[in-house]
Amino acid sequence: MLQAAFLHKLDWFVPPQARVDAATLGRARIFAFSHVFGPFLGHAITTYLYYTDKDRALPFWVIVACISLFWTMPLGLKFTGRLQQLALFSVANLTFVTLYGSYYYGGVSSPFLPWLLTALLLGFFYLGERPLLVFSVFGVNVAGFFAAYAINGSFPEHIPLEALSGVGLVSVICATIYVAMMALYYADVVASQSGLEREAQRHRATAERLRKTKEEAERANNQKSIFLAKMSHQLRTPLNAVIGYSEMLLEDAELNDGEQSEDLRRINSAGKHLLSLVTDVLDMSKIEADKTELVIQPFELLGFIEDVIATSRSVVEANGNEFLIERGAGLGIVISDATRLRQAILNLLSNAGKFTKKGRVTLQITRERGDAEDWIRIAVSDTGIGISPDNLQKLFQDFNQGDASTSSKYGGTGLGLALSQNLCRMMGGDISVESEFGRGSRFTIRVPGYIEDHQLAGSTSDAPASNTIRQSDAA
Repeated sequence: MLQAAFLHKLDWFVPPQARVDAATLGRARIFAFSHVFGPFLGHAITTYLYYTDKDRALPFWVIVACISLFWTMPLGLKFTGRLQQLALFSVANLTFVTLYGSYYYGGVSSPFLPWLLTALLLGFFYLGERPLLVFSVFGVNVAGFFAAYAINGSFPEHIPLEALSGVGLVSVICATIYVAMMALYYADVVASQSGLEREAQRHRATAERLRKTKEEAERANNQKSIFLAKMSHQLRTPLNAVIGYSEMLLEDAELNDGEQSEDLRRINSAGKHLLSLVTDVLDMSKIEADKTELVIQPFELLGFIEDVIATSRSVVEANGNEFLIERGAGLGIVISDATRLRQAILNLLSNAGKFTKKGRVTLQITRERGDAEDWIRIAVSDTGIGISPDNLQKLFQDFNQGDASTSSKYGGTGLGLALSQNLCRMMGGDISVESEFGRGSRFTIRVPGYIEDHQLAGSTSDAPASNTIRQSDAA
């Protein structure tokens, strides 16, 4: 409490510009403290001289004035904030009054001389980064001292040398106290710096552990992606065989009016569904492992869309939905990866058909022509269940659906939208979403009309972020 109250009063002399960091604040505080209490130690010597020197001529009053001048410096610090300039003036003043007093009271045996070492120490304390300036101030004053002695040939004697023995003891004690104050402060600074250094070492060690942990996690994640990619590839081969043989058996059963047709259809449908899930996992694993490559070829956009519509119509209309198509004019030729773009659109249409019952699903295709480049905009709107604002933020995360009830009721892995977004970003575009809970959603794919080699260098990481987050469950 006492220390806090003392520092609070001392900080009255410290201006805001001297509080920028702990080191500057500490120097400002010790400057104010030493210049408030230091002159009392100096005036202990002048008090002794006052009663010893009966003449008390001009040199005595010059010494008194120079020592008293130190009291004005904390006020100078408060109103100017120029700590270094005031410290330089303080060192110059202390050096001058020490040598001036030594010249008139005792010469080279003067009781003032111990303060010369104090002046030098203070110079390095306040101006350690400018040692030449300290030596210059010190050298000029010493040169003046010896020049005055050389001109006069001797030192004036205001008080006999033997009468100065008492004040010499007082001077040594006062100088020791002053230097001790500075030493205590310096020790405190060193201790603080040692503590900070130990803390910094602990932080560096923690950062190094975190770096190694991060690298291990990245390696594990990469190995996981490679493993999933390999396993997914191995699963597709037997699944394709199951689907192929079920189709062959289904054809034979339908020709022979077999009773097993319905069972075979279920086997075929389940195989195709499982194959689509495995394909999604494989594609996502390849993206995570940075193994996916785009196949860039020109294709006619209108014919491409007609093929997508034919493929997805049964899925969209399965729940009694109306499927509307809006084609813009001048769709033209697109240079992109038709397979990846088709995969992204089919995912959106599959989601729209799954989450909408007896409603309307709309597919809009337009081409935005610009001076620099064209953009293809493909929007899938539905009047289905919509997405709550809380779930919008997490829709495009892997293995994530709107909420637990959505997953249990409608099924799906939560990979479709994340995969579609990654594919669109690889093509230099993105997917955005707008949705109102209970009233439907609108997903919009926006990709460049022409993809060139330099546009593929950025891959997923450099893809532009969508202006609005938008998404529902993955198929």
